[in-house]
Amino acid sequence: MRSSLRSWLLCALFAALMVICSQLVIPLPLVPLSLSLLAVHLAGALLGPRLGAAAMAVYALLGLVGVPVFASFGAGAGVLFGKTGGYIWGYILAAFLTGLLARKGRGYWPTCLAMTVGTLGCYAFGTAWFMAVTGLGLWASLGYCVLPFLPGDAAKILTAAWLAQRLRPHVERMLA
Repeated sequence: MRSSLRSWLLCALFAALMVICSQLVIPLPLVPLSLSLLAVHLAGALLGPRLGAAAMAVYALLGLVGVPVFASFGAGAGVLFGKTGGYIWGYILAAFLTGLLARKGRGYWPTCLAMTVGTLGCYAFGTAWFMAVTGLGLWASLGYCVLPFLPGDAAKILTAAWLAQRLRPHVERMLA
């Protein structure tokens, strides 16, 4: 029971971290630049696939019910099902993939690889969603939603992997 409570408290903590990182935004024409993926990667790498994805699902559900947790204090079904909503749903997939792969390779570079795969999952889901909602083609959507974000997301991966290496023993002790 105690371990389960700690697990859910850590899940809530990472959902809160996601809320904070989502508000650190640089507005761009169609898709804002935020630190969201940093929190996604940390949740997956430190909590594992199930709890990492659950933390991101809590974040999405908070936004769905109207709590202003999305980038630039956005909230509601209009955001979650709008043109950038696929990236929010993609955060759940990214945390799951990162958590799944980070458990297999626990060093810095394997963790970076796990986070890269998680990012690719988020990009794929979010970009497909964006294309479906906006009617734009693949290359235009990649130009708006992926290419401008590659350098920043690479930096987030390197930083999140470094943080995960240092925080993992403490989080694992809490989950034990």
